[in-house]
Amino acid sequence: MNSKIEKLIKQFAKLPRLGSRAAQRIVLALLQDKTGKAINLANALLEAAESIRPCPVCGVLTDVETGVCEFCRDASRANGQICVVRDLSDVWTLEKSAVFQGRYHIIGGLISGIAGMTPEDLNISKLPERITAEKVSEVIFALPNTVEGKTTQHYIMSVIGLDAGVKFSELASGVPLGGDLDYLDDGTLTLAFGGRKTL
Repeated sequence: MNSKIEKLIKQFAKLPRLGSRAAQRIVLALLQDKTGKAINLANALLEAAESIRPCPVCGVLTDVETGVCEFCRDASRANGQICVVRDLSDVWTLEKSAVFQGRYHIIGGLISGIAGMTPEDLNISKLPERITAEKVSEVIFALPNTVEGKTTQHYIMSVIGLDAGVKFSELASGVPLGGDLDYLDDGTLTLAFGGRKTL
């Protein structure tokens, strides 16, 4: 196989949830397409890479020209609630279901000894400052229902402090053990969010 094609397949295979076989199918489809999809994709990726950055407040990806993201700019979402999520796909899942109207805080992963992910690797240190500045009254954890998710949740609570005057809650029924938000249907997510329990 051509070394350039092999290199491209390896790059695609590094993407989440894409194995080498799926990466190979994508690369071949793009290279064999006669309508210029490969060039359009490359240009779109380059443009996004140059102009999209994490919001300095919450971590949601946004255009660098706007400064902060749409959620942080929207005054109507300053309702005293911050939802802590692992990544941007969780934000999209919650937004699609329309179960949450507050602001988000993306931490960018989960504490995991196996994966070598430590608290210092995550976007956690800014949370106490945000809670004070935005007069947050409730921190809602929408992290995976896994050992890593619970470990991360307890660590964040310890960083914020139980005496900070903030209510901590987590999603309730409907989130299975080991479950991720992006695998839940809107109805299940609505039940889980609406019936969240205080920690």
